[in-house]
Amino acid sequence: MRRDDAGIDAGRSARTSTAEAATLARPAGPHGGTAAGDGHPPAAAAPRRAGSFRDVFALHRGVLTSGSADQLAALVARAAGAPSACIQFVEDDSLRLYGSWGVAADWEVVTESALEDSLGGLVVNSGTSLIVEDAKDDPRIPDGLLRRGGGAYLGCPVHDRAGKVLGVCFAYDHRPRPWTPDQIAAVNEASEVATLLIGEQIARYELEQQHRFLDAVLDSLHDGVVACDASGRIAIVNERMRRLWGETVFGTEAVPGLTDATGTPLTRDDLGLVRALRGEVIRDEHLALHGRSRRIHHYVMDAQPIHGLDGRVTGAVQAVQDVTRQRRAESFRSCELAVTTALAEAPSIEAAGPRVLEAIVGALDWVHAELWLVDEGDVRAAARWSAPGLPAGIPVPERLAYGQGLAGRAWQVDKPLWIRDVGRPQSLISPETAAGGLHTALAIPVHDGSGPIGVLTVFADTIEDPEDELLALISGIAAHLGQFVERRRVEDLQRQLTRSKDEYLALIGHELRTPLTSISAYTELLGEADEATLVRDGPRLIKVIERNTTALREIINELLELSALDAGHADVRRTPIDLAAVVRDVVDRTRSAIDGAPVVIDTDLPGELIVPGDKDRLRHIVQNLLGSAVRYSPDGGHVAISLRSTGRAAELSVSDAAADVPRAEREQIFTGHYRTSRGNDRAIPGSGLGLTLSRAVVEKHQGSVELTGSDTGTTILIRLPLEVR
Repeated sequence: MRRDDAGIDAGRSARTSTAEAATLARPAGPHGGTAAGDGHPPAAAAPRRAGSFRDVFALHRGVLTSGSADQLAALVARAAGAPSACIQFVEDDSLRLYGSWGVAADWEVVTESALEDSLGGLVVNSGTSLIVEDAKDDPRIPDGLLRRGGGAYLGCPVHDRAGKVLGVCFAYDHRPRPWTPDQIAAVNEASEVATLLIGEQIARYELEQQHRFLDAVLDSLHDGVVACDASGRIAIVNERMRRLWGETVFGTEAVPGLTDATGTPLTRDDLGLVRALRGEVIRDEHLALHGRSRRIHHYVMDAQPIHGLDGRVTGAVQAVQDVTRQRRAESFRSCELAVTTALAEAPSIEAAGPRVLEAIVGALDWVHAELWLVDEGDVRAAARWSAPGLPAGIPVPERLAYGQGLAGRAWQVDKPLWIRDVGRPQSLISPETAAGGLHTALAIPVHDGSGPIGVLTVFADTIEDPEDELLALISGIAAHLGQFVERRRVEDLQRQLTRSKDEYLALIGHELRTPLTSISAYTELLGEADEATLVRDGPRLIKVIERNTTALREIINELLELSALDAGHADVRRTPIDLAAVVRDVVDRTRSAIDGAPVVIDTDLPGELIVPGDKDRLRHIVQNLLGSAVRYSPDGGHVAISLRSTGRAAELSVSDAAADVPRAEREQIFTGHYRTSRGNDRAIPGSGLGLTLSRAVVEKHQGSVELTGSDTGTTILIRLPLEVR
């Protein structure tokens, strides 16, 4: 985190002054000792628990190390008139030498000594001064330390601000000697100086620690924070603020591109810090930052003045929260709601398309969107939407082939495609489209339950990098579109099923009733006829009954066969058969059956064509198709039946000379009950099940059935694979 240097020094000085005042105000500890020559500490002295200099100062020793401690020891020696002086500090259970002056034969003894068997340990443990004039006669001195050769010692404890003993400051003479009151006072004062210096260093260390903690706290915030002094000079800026607005926040000008919620650019006087310095308190004010691209970042700003003890404004602080993601999430939710509403109110996906695309363009702040639907081997443009102000004249083809363009390619690979810049040579967009001001493009396939049914494409007029959130939004909308199509298909099927059921029952009831009525009537005639009538008309009446019984049986068999095929219970055995021979046999039988009728059957058949199939069911299909063509052809008309191989499939076509089936009726003719208007108009007999049964059988053979028409007649084309798939 960045902080102004002058501001830091001022803060440290204030903190140090406070620490010194607290130290100087503390009553002096019992450093005076006894009168000169007494050699014993005062009886009323209460021992203090020794502290560890390492615990407090291990990370920041500062002034009482190296040369500084040596200089203080020299001052102590001169003030006490002693040849040697030392500064020791407690580290764990030992005293370590930090500063010294003078030379002594046993100097190594005080370099590091245990608290339990050292003179400094006596000072630390008692918390009071230790005055020794002749160690040889002093029972407090441990045997072997100064005692054998005598010597004098004057030591005073060094405290921290809380009164804890951190070490000892002492003067030392290897010869016995008395210590004067001035000398004792001088060493006491030296220990106080050490205490003050330690307090200052601890205060600096703690202040620096507080700064580090403050830096860590501010840099961990999700909000950008900046503070200034009363003159407007920046004092604190956390890393988040630097990332949000960059270095411009430290300048004298306003942040480039920064506006209020209405889009009005902000001047320097409009910034939160400047307004807070004037005494204004700002809460939840919305701002926007417009970057080099069209991408906009949204913020919420708080700012307030900082008041001193006298009530005057001494600075200001501003906090900025980036709410771009929240705003975008709200926009995405609004987009999804608009899409859901458009789909709920539209009768078809084409009708809903423009509203859906408008919602997408608005939510993404992009400029153009298209909806493509798969249609007869291509994708066709079902809807498109452009934002106001987009340059006109961007060519959009009506259809794209499989793999062509962005939509065709997304349909081909069946996965999302993100094109960062469509103007590049590897673009899947035409040069004309790229020249229209479009850059980034996104294509998402649209699926229903059966697979891809379309592609949703969206374009921006800037270069954008891929975003997971945006991909998720468009993928979700594409899923809504697929579900809409599937739901509409189910609803249409339900309506068709209801209508089909009624029509089917009416048709089947009529077709079943006709032969039953004839059977019943002729059976009644036979029952009421006398012997002469039976001999004369009996055979004719019986033939009528047999013919209607056969027709009734065929209707029932077709219904049962269709039901078995739909339910999957029919056993379709695909074995190699000569389809040409089957067709030829059916043609011969039909010609014999219509001998004398004014209809001509023309054939174009190969000598042999082997296909894997169910011979009986395929024969039945050819009989149905040829019989229907003969019935629908007018007098003098020609019926054509041909069979050929394309290398991958066998194509069987049956054409009649009747009027063309209207395009609207071509798919309905395979629904299982539907009869064309030409059949109803001519009252041609039939159940309407022939083509439905034919399609069911062909699909079991992995083939297809197609009905086409022209001015000269109608053709049924059947394709059967030449190999088992």
